Amino acid sequence: MRLTRMMAIAVLSCAAALTFTGTAVADTPSPDAGDSSAGPTRAGTGFRDAPAVPPGQSATASASSGDYLYWAFPVDAGQRATMKAKVTLPEPTARHGEATWRIDVYDGLRRRQPCMYGMQSRVAAQEAESVELSCTVRTVHSLADPWSDHPLPGSYYLRLTVTDAPEKDLGLPVRAQVEATTKNAGGAHAVDGALSTPLVPGASAEDEKDEKDDGEPSPSATRQTASATVEPEDGWSSGWWSDRWVWTVAGGVLTLLFGLGGYRLARGPARPSRIPPGA
Repeated sequence: MRLTRMMAIAVLSCAAALTFTGTAVADTPSPDAGDSSAGPTRAGTGFRDAPAVPPGQSATASASSGDYLYWAFPVDAGQRATMKAKVTLPEPTARHGEATWRIDVYDGLRRRQPCMYGMQSRVAAQEAESVELSCTVRTVHSLADPWSDHPLPGSYYLRLTVTDAPEKDLGLPVRAQVEATTKNAGGAHAVDGALSTPLVPGASAEDEKDEKDDGEPSPSATRQTASATVEPEDGWSSGWWSDRWVWTVAGGVLTLLFGLGGYRLARGPARPSRIPPGA
């Protein structure tokens, strides 16, 4: 009877642990249309002045065809990010042909990250009113070897530009809207170890400011620190926790129960059948 109770308790514990695991890998909610107005309304011209977009919001910008537009999004360990961009084109009568638009994603070390899937580049016909692009990058690791190119937690930069267009169309006004959504990939992509600091702009400037309390940060450091203040909704993870711990504990409990059950079957009844009760 005691063994039966122990097995029932263990099965219920494992079920609760697996339910928690399934909840932990759920997708982050898509940004609502009402949240888009709270995002940045400009784009940077490079990595250093790329505005940071808070999680769950979209950013807009008015620019000219041919400009390089940059935004920064925070992506944490265990997340797989999808970057999306929509470009509203000028009137068809003002254009002189089709144009090719492209987005590229760079990590905190400014390494271009390949797209697992998505329409990274698309040709917009002369009569098209807009063009939409997307890029889903690989799952971010909490730590990686120096020689590898695995994406690491920190700021991820989205660059939008036109790569091929009639020369007369360069300089025409366009309007861009970008956003990033993330999905938790779970413990299947977890690794041991974590970075001491996420790869965000301004991290080194903040360290220097802590060492010199009486010093004033430079304007460039202030701009970088502003980008570094934006982080995932639940903050940067420490990197040590993943749902692999849940599976490990559940497997250990089941192994213990099977071991106890096997021992009980091999041992047999504690009192021989030939001895009468109460003897």
